[in-house]
Amino acid sequence: MAQEKRDYYEVLGVSRDASEDEIKKAYKKLARKYHPDMNPGDKEAEEKFKEVNEANEVLSDPDKKARYDQFGFAGVDPSYGAGGAGYGGPGAGFDFGDLGDIFGSFFGGGFGGGAQRRSGPMRGESIRASVAISFTEAAFGCEKEVTVERSEQCPTCKGNGCASGTTPEICPDCRGSGVVTRGTRTPFGVMQSQVTCPKCGGSGKIIHQPCPDCGGKGSIRKRKTIRVDIPAGIDDGQTISLRGQGHAGRNGGPSGDLLITVMVRPHDIFRREGTAVFCEAPITFAQAVLGGELEIPTIDGKVKYTIPEGTQTGTVFRLKGKGIPVLNGRGRGDQYVTVTIETPRGLNKEQKEALRKFDETLGENNHEKQKSFFKKFKK
Repeated sequence: MAQEKRDYYEVLGVSRDASEDEIKKAYKKLARKYHPDMNPGDKEAEEKFKEVNEANEVLSDPDKKARYDQFGFAGVDPSYGAGGAGYGGPGAGFDFGDLGDIFGSFFGGGFGGGAQRRSGPMRGESIRASVAISFTEAAFGCEKEVTVERSEQCPTCKGNGCASGTTPEICPDCRGSGVVTRGTRTPFGVMQSQVTCPKCGGSGKIIHQPCPDCGGKGSIRKRKTIRVDIPAGIDDGQTISLRGQGHAGRNGGPSGDLLITVMVRPHDIFRREGTAVFCEAPITFAQAVLGGELEIPTIDGKVKYTIPEGTQTGTVFRLKGKGIPVLNGRGRGDQYVTVTIETPRGLNKEQKEALRKFDETLGENNHEKQKSFFKKFKK
């Protein structure tokens, strides 16, 4: 029901004057939170995910957003409030199309867009969807399936909207153009403007015997599962465009695109900046003092790396070519490993005594940072 819909700004949790960037950021956060892959079997999360996608589809499109800001749901969904409950409530008696025609006569379309010639080929609308992948899948690429609901050309009538054996009639009022000229009385006199033909609804044709499967629309709604190749090196929030996989076009026009936003789940060990990978590796006190060979985790698996004697906590080592592959390019970034010295706990009496004796053998030259600190303090 139309009245059950929540305000799109409320759905995304942004103000009405939110910027395009703020809307995008809010959508990404909520889409990740309610994505079916993140909430398997949770019907409530699935419904909220659909609600978030619907809100983003309108608010991320400048034209739809402008219509929504002006007219509410009626501006982006013609079926909203059907039966007299449209914008302004039952019996409001106001036709926004008329207002659009008046402004269109002054500004060539301005308010409400004026008459639209819909008799020619029209490109279908694009569809927005999202897919969640792991950190490793983003690094090396993968194949995923995305299920969307889209309009497709009716296979029965091949898109002309007519029952088998019949053809549409050219509209006698607009002669197939989809628009007619109308005179509107204004304070400035009678203004001539082109408006959508009321007889054919702007299609330029009249269907006397509609197709029984699509009801004369020429298209049907269908649930479609599409395989998507995720390229190696893609990052969180980036979008893949699949040309021609959106809603079907009208009057022989091309289909729209499918725009898939990729959401990358965070990794337990690694974090990413561009093509660089970062991680921390704890080492023992003895390893830091004496040096030695470490096993370092990378996105390719474990590798061996030799650290020098006297390694300090916070030292960063570089593993060349162990980062993220360059998106749609060649080569890979590097991995940066920050070592942290882990202070041992739970020492027994003998261990503590041995450590004290070892500490007594050390001089200030064995602790350069401490020596430098006290020199600065004296100054």
